[in-house]
Amino acid sequence: MDSEFDYLTKDALLLKNLVVAIGEVSEITGVPTRQIRYWEEKGYISSMTEGEGTTRRYGYVTIKKILLIKELLDDGFTLDAAAQRVEKRMATINQAFEKLVNDMSKAK
Repeated sequence: MDSEFDYLTKDALLLKNLVVAIGEVSEITGVPTRQIRYWEEKGYISSMTEGEGTTRRYGYVTIKKILLIKELLDDGFTLDAAAQRVEKRMATINQAFEKLVNDMSKAK
């Protein structure tokens, strides 16, 4: 029987391998593809594009960032302020989960 740690590991692998084309990201998030490209050009998000002329593809974390930036923009933040706040929030979340994984690994 799998432990909670095993389930978390499997979920993490699934999310890591989740990759969606820019059109689907636009549909999911409600952010126009042109705006997504602009945010990428500005360095606020990044795609998994392998070369010129290929469809831009985005993973789970980037989709999450897009949703958070959109939410903050809707709340009146500027794009720069929203992107900075999202980066800070993502860093805090990553630190918390790293600690959780380390604690769970030690308890194993």
